[in-house]
Amino acid sequence: MSERILIVRLSAIGDVVMASGLIPALRARWPDAQISWLTEPTTVPLLRHNAQLHEVIPWPRAVWQQLWKEHRYAQLWAAMRGFRAELRARRFDLMLDAQGLLKSGLLGWLAGAPRRVGLLSREGSQWLMTERVGPREGDDPRMSHEYRDLADYLGAPTGSFQLDLAVGDGPREAARVALAAAGVPVGPAGRFAVLAPFTTRPQKHWFEDRWAALAGALRAEGLVPVLMGGPSDREAAARIAAACPTLVNLVGQLKLDETVAAIADSALLVGVDTGLTHMGTALNVPTVGLFGSTRPYLDTGSPRTAILYEPMDCSPCRRHPTCGGAFHCMRHWTVELVMAQARQQLQVGDA
Repeated sequence: MSERILIVRLSAIGDVVMASGLIPALRARWPDAQISWLTEPTTVPLLRHNAQLHEVIPWPRAVWQQLWKEHRYAQLWAAMRGFRAELRARRFDLMLDAQGLLKSGLLGWLAGAPRRVGLLSREGSQWLMTERVGPREGDDPRMSHEYRDLADYLGAPTGSFQLDLAVGDGPREAARVALAAAGVPVGPAGRFAVLAPFTTRPQKHWFEDRWAALAGALRAEGLVPVLMGGPSDREAAARIAAACPTLVNLVGQLKLDETVAAIADSALLVGVDTGLTHMGTALNVPTVGLFGSTRPYLDTGSPRTAILYEPMDCSPCRRHPTCGGAFHCMRHWTVELVMAQARQQLQVGDA
């Protein structure tokens, strides 16, 4: 009988991308396994086109939250019991909590797998696991290092962990239609660069005037600069686009899997520590990542991605900046420095 495996990684976009290497690693370890992934509806599009997954299971978080807010506790309990029954009917042999939080551990525990392995389990989720993978000693600069540790613990063959972001045929066609409608060249002769300036915390941002200047520099090099992001980024995107009329602003206009497809067609991606930047690496697109207050990795294992990071006494400060909003770590990166690195990555991509 083939192994039935459930991966639980609920969010966020960048973390799901970086955890995607578990899919080929598990396939290499158990070639006949049925691999399922439990995640939030917002990240389902990142996974549903992957042929190596047996299924993607959405956690109906919003429904549960609404029932809780409306004090409909009986209906909430019934919904949770029903979800548990659906999970247990799949008879998982192994559950991997790749998030390590109480919510992910609890959902994984509901699946009823006899073997439950937690990654960096905390918040009490460790008590729901049968095994726990902790951090390695020392500073590991590799991209997805914690998920690589999990793959190693499970006995996956060396080198089998490779980011695995699939592009669907429908999203590819929709993305190309949207790009063409905006005047962006697509197809073999198309040369456009994706700019990914947006993320959740201001200390991770580069500066809006520099994005506009970078877009102008890319256009001068024969690349059409295309701004991408989610619906919540529209206001900031409009400011950047207003400062560079030759910039194509597609922020909030593509679905998540269409964004993946557009990035896969691009010649270059420049971004901050955000999910779209991690996508560039996963899709083997020449990529420049600008890191400062965070430094999730320095080594992507690919010459096509370059990480620009200048260590300072205060960095990485993560969620607790001490610079009073000056963000010296990001100010260090001038348009000229970023553009010079972009040229190098384009040469690697063309080689």
